[in-house]
Amino acid sequence: MDPTYADATAKRINPHIPHPARIYDYLLGGKDNFASDRKVAETLIEISPGTREGVRAHRAFVSRAVRYLAAEAGITQFLDIGTGIPTQDPTHTIAQRSVPEARVAYVDNDPIVSVHGRALLTGDPAGSTEMIEADLRQPEKILSDPAVQGVLDFTRPVAVVLAGVMHFITDEENPYGVAEQLKAAVPSGSHLLLSHITRDFAGHLSQEEFSKPYDNSSAPMVPRTHEETLRFFEGWDLVDPGLVEVVTWRPDPAEYQEEIPSGHAWAYGGLAVKP
Repeated sequence: MDPTYADATAKRINPHIPHPARIYDYLLGGKDNFASDRKVAETLIEISPGTREGVRAHRAFVSRAVRYLAAEAGITQFLDIGTGIPTQDPTHTIAQRSVPEARVAYVDNDPIVSVHGRALLTGDPAGSTEMIEADLRQPEKILSDPAVQGVLDFTRPVAVVLAGVMHFITDEENPYGVAEQLKAAVPSGSHLLLSHITRDFAGHLSQEEFSKPYDNSSAPMVPRTHEETLRFFEGWDLVDPGLVEVVTWRPDPAEYQEEIPSGHAWAYGGLAVKP
């Protein structure tokens, strides 16, 4: 990595403002986070003792879905937005186990993710990976970015990965419009992999209590219902078993299933294909 780029990027990182990617990193057992991030994560654990296990269950869902896309659906191109810090197996690692030539463009708006991504996201030489710093709220900039255009061929099917990121887009920021722009940019046969935080299993908590830990972070959290999450897939055909709680999406008998103290991972996940 260019040290000049790393130094310039580091200057834009504010350790005092929690960021979802770093909070997630801490909950997954990573080390690329600050005290502000850890404080939010610990508050989440206080609210729900099963938060850490739920986050790991969510990550396992994403891994299973990416594995399905590469090994069974024949997808060789991935646009992963809201990538997060590569604490666990990132998308290209999973995909390239089945399809060495898989090509992945990663997008995140946290400078620290960009630094780590550029340093660590190397994969099979038969494939290709690229990391860009951009914001999901501006899909047109993502889609027109030269690095993204250089990695992905939008005339062929692409898997758009929106794992654990849409709940950081508020209603005022037009989340469904953002999703539709991304869906419109890819051809028939493309897939949408999406997961979303929900309060459906946390009736004992108010909306304010549920999302309060993120109030001072770089992005507030907006949990959505099953019906509201299902709307992101509108016009596309859901892959069996549809939009379900992440732990019940094609569970792998060979995969260790942690018991979640709260009983729920508090997240829906699904996969759909463009007709």
